[in-house]
Amino acid sequence: MQRKTTLNNGIRVVTEFMPDVHSVSVGFWVENGSRHEAGPLNGISHFLEHMLFKGTSRRTALDIAREADSFGGSLNAFTAREYTCYFAKVLSHRLCEAVDLLSDLLLNPNLDAAEIEKERRVVLQEISMVEDTPEDHIHDLFSEQIWHRHPLGLPVLGKTASVESITHADLQQLLSHRYLGKNVIVAAAGQLDHDQFCASIAAIFNSLPSGQDPVRCDLPIYQPGTHLLKKPLEQVHLCLGCKALPQTHDDRFALQILNTILGASMSSRLFQEVREKRGLAYSIYSYLNCHSDAGTLVVYCGTAADELNQVYALIMAQFRALKDGQITADDISMAREQIKGNLLLSLEGSDSRMSRIARNEIYFGAQPALKSILSSLDLVDVDSVARVARNIFVADSLTLQAVGNVGKLSFSLDDLTL
Repeated sequence: MQRKTTLNNGIRVVTEFMPDVHSVSVGFWVENGSRHEAGPLNGISHFLEHMLFKGTSRRTALDIAREADSFGGSLNAFTAREYTCYFAKVLSHRLCEAVDLLSDLLLNPNLDAAEIEKERRVVLQEISMVEDTPEDHIHDLFSEQIWHRHPLGLPVLGKTASVESITHADLQQLLSHRYLGKNVIVAAAGQLDHDQFCASIAAIFNSLPSGQDPVRCDLPIYQPGTHLLKKPLEQVHLCLGCKALPQTHDDRFALQILNTILGASMSSRLFQEVREKRGLAYSIYSYLNCHSDAGTLVVYCGTAADELNQVYALIMAQFRALKDGQITADDISMAREQIKGNLLLSLEGSDSRMSRIARNEIYFGAQPALKSILSSLDLVDVDSVARVARNIFVADSLTLQAVGNVGKLSFSLDDLTL
């Protein structure tokens, strides 16, 4: 059973009661991420997420770590492009303690100057770690190219220069301007009573100002093109993708099935054609990166430099096949059942259910019924998948990002017609 209550200061409390579990997962979601940052402060949302664990007026950083361990569960956080989440999973009788700890992080952070400098070094090491890992870094490079000069293309971690420039005043301003009632969703799933949970949240956050309604972000403009970064690597890593659909688009279910057929599993076309039949790559897959107002479909592959042109041609051949409607009812059925199975299996955990109801609130403002989702998947057919493929696989909508010993390419995005 799912319920929602909006508190007087705008905080949205969404819960799902799960009678057959012993745990509760609770998350404090703030609608603030890297796309809400100005370029010079890129990475500040992620930096602030780190800093909230470095001590409060009631707890030291060590106190926070020890208390979290004493729960026998987990405490963590992450920053994304459109939101930041602080969450815990505990046994149901420890829920009040988890809420007290999480709320203390958000309401009473010290933002100590010495801790800021120590954590700055940690974040800079994290950035360096990603940049030293091309199979991770290339996805940030691809987003930066595809959403060129738009905050949606900025890396969540930030860049070295921007993170080095962030000050105590910048962090404090972000906290006071964005961590406000109308930007906050408190989500919980598991063994809990909605009314009691709402009462506890209302009592703790009664002094938090509501703030203004969330500001709508500028619509990103897609930038196609070819971008090559030469590095002395054993492999060439590539991302080839196109503009897709936002989170709430009516065709999102057809897009999910298209992506599953293309490269989201071991039986997918790309995995079979590139890895299994030809041995051209260890890792190849496709994924969707969908936001509130925009989205992309991306293929990633790591391959030998002298195989890059062949891998590119194989990926393009699959784009063409899907666009031309070379899809069978069996393809649709297998992909549909895979998506349904993954969805239903994910609902067995309180943490997955908590994340699901929070994201539904962020993007839909409501909780779509599971039955409705499954029915929508059942309505997807060959024609609807082919129609989506025709709309997104367009020659002037492709972006290629490659990193490694990139030599002369025997292809061009401009003269290759899909």
